[in-house]
Amino acid sequence: MSKFSLLPRRWRVKADAARHAEAIAGVLDTAPIRPAQDGVVLFSMIGTAVLLPYLVAVKSLWRELGRGRVAILDDGTLTAQDRAILAHHCGDPEIFAIAGVDTAGFPKGGCWERFLTILDHRGGEYWIQLDSDTVTLGPVPELAQALATNRSFTLLGGPEGESLPLDLKSFAAAAYPDGPQDGHIQTQVESRLGQLDRPGWRYVRGCAGFAGFAAGGPGRNLAAAFLHEMSGFVGAEQMATWGTEQIASNFHVANEPGAVLLPYDRYMNYWNEDWAGGTAFVHFVGTHRYDNGAYERASLAAIERLKS
Repeated sequence: MSKFSLLPRRWRVKADAARHAEAIAGVLDTAPIRPAQDGVVLFSMIGTAVLLPYLVAVKSLWRELGRGRVAILDDGTLTAQDRAILAHHCGDPEIFAIAGVDTAGFPKGGCWERFLTILDHRGGEYWIQLDSDTVTLGPVPELAQALATNRSFTLLGGPEGESLPLDLKSFAAAAYPDGPQDGHIQTQVESRLGQLDRPGWRYVRGCAGFAGFAAGGPGRNLAAAFLHEMSGFVGAEQMATWGTEQIASNFHVANEPGAVLLPYDRYMNYWNEDWAGGTAFVHFVGTHRYDNGAYERASLAAIERLKS
């Protein structure tokens, strides 16, 4: 066992992130995005700590999709130098200040500002929520089709989600046959969905790290109704904890017409397992983000594609 492995996890993650940023600095040598006012927005909440990974994420997606302009929610840490880099590489993107997002009636923090910004601005454009810890590895025809037909989409939480969305009672019965459970907030909420008397409402266990919201879709009202219902079961304080924004995102996508559930064998979360050759998109979730150098290898491969 190395001395490094004995350090507290937060220290190790910080060191891993610094090494990763140094390894992928070549993304600064790739050509800028040429934004288009074509009704598609590539949107992310970022700060100075993830600037380089974000450039890999947004540039690799834009290369394969070939559409859209860039918009950013500043988490409050972007510097003047960061903004100059973003202006050059992302076509002078629209930047929102997190402090300027109206959260009245909704939780503050936990990515809710990101979700509310999407709901407030999707009226005339298709908004794609993209986490900075993602890498697009190849062609994404499923996304192109979703955009062409103006259908919302989500990255799934795992392969078991491909048969969804289901009505709330069916989802809860299938995922939590023993009934309501405690533990993580997502478990608390999902296991109680069957108690809601809302005919027609559906749910999918997706991942808010990569989701698309069709132009003209529902805004805050649907999210507010869902938040109100679930607060009655788990409490308002619990619905304000980290993780509830992802639940709300899953719910929104599941209740939009013809929602596209991205095939998990091509769009996946990294759980310390290799991906197949045909995988198009990988989300390097925090638990295993830097394991085995996979994130670095994927990022460097994407940078090479950007240079070609």
